Amino acid sequence: MELQCTSIGTVSKAGDFTLLIDEAYRKGLVGLDGFGHVVVLWYADKIGNAGSQYVLFEKPYTKGPDQIGVFATRSPYRPNSICSSVAQLISVDPEQGRVTLAWIDAEPGTPILDIKPYHGSEDRVRDLVMPAWCSHWPHYLEESEAFNWEEEFAF
Repeated sequence: MELQCTSIGTVSKAGDFTLLIDEAYRKGLVGLDGFGHVVVLWYADKIGNAGSQYVLFEKPYTKGPDQIGVFATRSPYRPNSICSSVAQLISVDPEQGRVTLAWIDAEPGTPILDIKPYHGSEDRVRDLVMPAWCSHWPHYLEESEAFNWEEEFAF
């Protein structure tokens, strides 16, 4: 089965973190400005591993198990290189097709596949369960900035 996705824009980091939305999709931004956060789906095109064999990683986390499957990670090295990021929404300009974010972990020029509003009724889990090896990770996005992620990754 062949699937096809259409990019709706790209990531820009020229001074700030911005999603530049193609003109055909800009009307889709109307009403987004009332939300505090968004979920951005993007394609990690710069690592060139679509359909890769990254199925089992050897010790990717310093405090994690010796082996871990790709579906138990947030690595961009995936069979389809589709990634998601939750980002704080700073501003939306539907006419210019600009969505300004506080931060996003995608490179400049990265294709954006979709943007969804983040809201607690679908995206937040009250009784979060994590494996013991990563239970010390931040429980909230706002705590992630101060967390030393460099010490967590073995690559």
